[in-house]
Amino acid sequence: MKLSTRGQYAVMAMVDLAKHNNQNEPTSLSAIAVRQNISLPYLEQLFSRLRKSHLVTSVRGPQGGYFLALEATAIKIADIIDAADEDIKIAICAGSNGVICGKESVCHTTSLWKALADHIDAFFENITLEDLVVGKPLANLFKLEPDMGLTSSAVNSY
Repeated sequence: MKLSTRGQYAVMAMVDLAKHNNQNEPTSLSAIAVRQNISLPYLEQLFSRLRKSHLVTSVRGPQGGYFLALEATAIKIADIIDAADEDIKIAICAGSNGVICGKESVCHTTSLWKALADHIDAFFENITLEDLVVGKPLANLFKLEPDMGLTSSAVNSY
């Protein structure tokens, strides 16, 4: 499984913005760049995508910067990764874009990779920006129960 730096940095920057979100003053990208050790031009590209996805709003000018467009409780990590134009690839046949590798008729593992991709998607759908800001423990969000399959406190049925 691979999540590129674009997806990782988008989540890191959004957590930083949420932690330093002041309703009266926007947070500058240069401040986020310094705190997160991410290049400013790269952040500018990411925030352009986040703005187009209505996750952040911008204020222009010398005291400009960004605000969260929604409450941190309303922003899912999946939304941030999607806004960054990130496709988490488990295997060629199990990407979120549904590309099939051409071996589906003879491959007996397609369902395995698709199920794994579905679990990862559900994981990111059930974690909010607020969860990361407050340091909510995520290790036990999903638990495998013997002979019962996957259970989750966040997901009723799977």
